[in-house]
Amino acid sequence: MLYKPKYENRRALVIGINKYQHVSPLAFACSDAEALSKLLVEKFAFIEDDITLLCDDEASKDKILEEFHRFTQEKTQPDDKILVFFAGHGHTITGNRGEVGFLVPVGGKPNDTSTLIRWDDLTRNAELIRAKHVLFIMDACYGGLAITRAPSVGSRRFVKDMCQRYSRPVITAGKADETVADAGGPLPNHSIFTGHLLQGLDGAAVTGLGIITANGIMSYVYEKVGSDPNSHQTPHYGYVEGDGDFISTEEALDEASTDSSQDKDLLISVSSALDEAVTQPGAQTAIKGYIADPSKRIILHDLAMQYVRKFLSETSADKMPVSASSVSNDYLAQRFKAYEESLGNLLGLFSAVSHWGDRSQVSLLEKALQRLTDNCGLDSGVTVLLHMRWYPICVLEYAAGISALAAQKYNTLLAMLTTEVDCRLSSGESRNVIAPLSDAMVELHHVFTIFPGHERNFVPRSEYLYELLQPEIEDILFLGESYERLFDRFELFMALVYADLTNMGVAPIGRFGYKYRRHHNGPFVSLLEEAKSQKDSWPPLKAGLFGGSYSRFEEISQMVRELIGRISWF
Repeated sequence: MLYKPKYENRRALVIGINKYQHVSPLAFACSDAEALSKLLVEKFAFIEDDITLLCDDEASKDKILEEFHRFTQEKTQPDDKILVFFAGHGHTITGNRGEVGFLVPVGGKPNDTSTLIRWDDLTRNAELIRAKHVLFIMDACYGGLAITRAPSVGSRRFVKDMCQRYSRPVITAGKADETVADAGGPLPNHSIFTGHLLQGLDGAAVTGLGIITANGIMSYVYEKVGSDPNSHQTPHYGYVEGDGDFISTEEALDEASTDSSQDKDLLISVSSALDEAVTQPGAQTAIKGYIADPSKRIILHDLAMQYVRKFLSETSADKMPVSASSVSNDYLAQRFKAYEESLGNLLGLFSAVSHWGDRSQVSLLEKALQRLTDNCGLDSGVTVLLHMRWYPICVLEYAAGISALAAQKYNTLLAMLTTEVDCRLSSGESRNVIAPLSDAMVELHHVFTIFPGHERNFVPRSEYLYELLQPEIEDILFLGESYERLFDRFELFMALVYADLTNMGVAPIGRFGYKYRRHHNGPFVSLLEEAKSQKDSWPPLKAGLFGGSYSRFEEISQMVRELIGRISWF
């Protein structure tokens, strides 16, 4: 189908329900629907007769489906655009393949699915509609379940091209596991989501060329709702099908189509929910800004999860297989570098949040660690490749630990070392991340000797990580000469906490070990003297390390000293 760079007709189905028959009422769903209908006529050239507004008793299941399926009839033309808006209750039910989302019509009963409208029935049936652009906007709980495919991160595209491409975008008030607020928005008598949506459509989301797109609206609403002090939800955006864009204002289309003899068009920047700047080198500045502003907590969360998803995708078994006919040193070196590159901006995120973040932000890192270790289970494969799955987690632990110590945030250090992860052991038990991570790194001890300059190191893993992390952390924190002290101090805590948690009489020994053995002073002795002088008032103990007990710390440190003494260093 060849679409024209313009719209023939504009149609809308707008639904708002306050007065439910079987579930709790809402306050502003109807006013949200009415205000949107009015705005479509006043600003976006919709004809009032082409907008179907269903409020309260009119919004029955049968009526909603009847009006939606009218769009599948012949009077809908290929170059039409259609908007479907729903403000009301949403409901989810767990099925065999995951969560299933439903819209609740006025007579809907959450315990009777026959009275509900399955949301993906609407999105799937959109393929029966001839119109090139159908935009779904859903201000209801668990709306993120509608999303099946996300758009690419921000780009520059031609207006005419966007208008000529088939598209079925979806904008929702919240993600798949979120409830959404009916009140507290920036406009009186409107929800948080629809209040910001109306402001965006009324001009706040317009580009310098006077254009509003679905991508642009989502970017605006995402930022505003994510930073709204009354918000606990995150708008979401994706595609059911297609890669065009719903153009809300059409003056640019008229200009692009004036002279049909020329391929006249306008190039614009198409925004996305997370701007490209936060996925490129400028990310560190953005991350620091989000940490400093509590109202950006949702945006920081989504940014972190975006990084995590990207990492999991790039390190999946199909891209980094754990089976190989032969494993050479070159192969291993390439795998190490691939893991380092896959971390992307995660290293900066872990370092910045550990150094400047508050407890709620540190809990985000704990969640990230739990998801990042999803690829780390014990599966069949080459042993060394299985152990290497823990290497990027190790890099992040060092970055977080050193950064936390630089700020003397021992609560953060404790969280990073003791986060429980499901490493899919045969027993199915959940373990503190430091245990499986350290076990894997000990098994990889000899592998680090493949790197030039580390062949004769006492602790090649430590020396390699020391060199790897210094420029990265220096760019973020500017530690200068204190970097070495903080690096050794982190490795000390890592060894001592491992010994405390596993109670197996072993510990991962780093650079501090040979310094202690050779000089009987250095970072280990300094730590022991510091603890002895303060005993139970020592900040690491007050934060909860070693159960808050100096006697326990003393017992563990003696065990580690004896372990160092038994190692043949020379």
